[in-house]
Amino acid sequence: MSIPTLIKTLTASADASLSFVDGTASVVLDSTYDEYWFVLTNIGPATDSVNFLFNGSIDSGSNYNVTKTTTSFAAQNSEQDENPAVGYSTGNDLAQGTGFQMIASGAGNDADQSINGILKLFTPANTTYVKHFMGTFNWNQENNYSMNTYIAGYFNTTSAIDAIQFKTSSDNFDGVIQMYGVA
Repeated sequence: MSIPTLIKTLTASADASLSFVDGTASVVLDSTYDEYWFVLTNIGPATDSVNFLFNGSIDSGSNYNVTKTTTSFAAQNSEQDENPAVGYSTGNDLAQGTGFQMIASGAGNDADQSINGILKLFTPANTTYVKHFMGTFNWNQENNYSMNTYIAGYFNTTSAIDAIQFKTSSDNFDGVIQMYGVA
């Protein structure tokens, strides 16, 4: 079993986005590792009902608009233990879309509400095949529902993915995102 190697820790303090760009600020996002993990800890939006998103770049972060196909499903339960459900999230899928992929929708900003999870990106420097990713995230909506979201998909490009950006749909956020490499 491979042990993850910490590459970079970024801390948001009222930031609109955090970006991991290969070759910038000690970030390595190339063929050094087979997998790259992005661990989100206590991501807290500045306001209620914010979406948290990610996208990739093939031009060192000049544009975050890589075509991707994704799927998503979620489990939920309210703080009052009402309305538990598991379901496919069709509204969070992208079908050859270039927009940012949803991680969390309607996130709350109370002291007991945050976004936590892990996004795994596989062989981003490969220039023969598409680049797969998957993630699982736990977060709290502004309406006091605990959500567990699963996302999987691929960047539909044979170009190397050399940057990943995380951001909110509006406003700023606080929290920590750590990038790990796994050989």
